[in-house]
Amino acid sequence: MAFDFKKEYKEFYLPKSTPQIVTVPKAGYIAVRGQGDPNEEGGAYQAAVGVLYAVAYTVKMSKLGDRRMAGYFDFVVPPLEGFWWQEGVRGVDYAHKDAFHWIAVLRLPDFVAREDFDWAVDTASKKKKLDCSAAEFLIVDEGLCVQMMHLGPYDDEPASVALMDAYLKENGYENDLSDNRLHHEIYLTDARKVAPEKWKTVIRHPIRKA
Repeated sequence: MAFDFKKEYKEFYLPKSTPQIVTVPKAGYIAVRGQGDPNEEGGAYQAAVGVLYAVAYTVKMSKLGDRRMAGYFDFVVPPLEGFWWQEGVRGVDYAHKDAFHWIAVLRLPDFVAREDFDWAVDTASKKKKLDCSAAEFLIVDEGLCVQMMHLGPYDDEPASVALMDAYLKENGYENDLSDNRLHHEIYLTDARKVAPEKWKTVIRHPIRKA
C-alpha cells in the first residue's frame, strides 16, 4: 500500500477545527516561488502548481523507469501547500490578493536526495514538454506552531486566524511571523470540484513564548 502522508502524519495534516500547538519537524519540498493573485486564470500561481505536480509524479513514477532512488517507497502525492506573505503586512490581508508573495509546495518523501530532485525536474521538463526549471528543492524547519482546520472559503480564514490568536494569548504564546517563518496553508480539498462551504484548509502560524 502506498505511503500516505495525511494518514501517517495526522497531527500535521488532519488537525481539529480548534487551535492546537504542535512542533513541526524539518521536511523537504518541491517549491515554486511567485507573486500575484492565485485566482488569476492562467496566471503564475496556476502555472506553478502545474510544475509541482509534474515533478512530484515524475518522482512517484520513477519506479517504472530506469532511475533507482535509494530507499524508494511508493507514496500518495501529498496535498498542495503554500507559504504566503505581503510586503509591509503582518499576517495576511485577504482583500488585496494581487499583493501576495507565495511559495507553492508539495511535500517530498525523505528518500529524495538533491540529485534525485534535479533528475526529476529535468525529466519532467522533457517528458511533459513543460519548463520545470523554476522548481527548487526546499527544506523547511517550521518548529513550534499553532494550527487548526479551517472549514469554508479562503476569504473566511480571518475568523479562524482570530481564534488562533486568541488561543495564543490565553496560553502565553504569540505569533512569530517573519521573513523566514511564514503563514502556511495546506489544501485538503480540490477547490475546482468541491463547494466552497466544504473546503478544508489547515492554517498554521509559527509561534514563540510571549
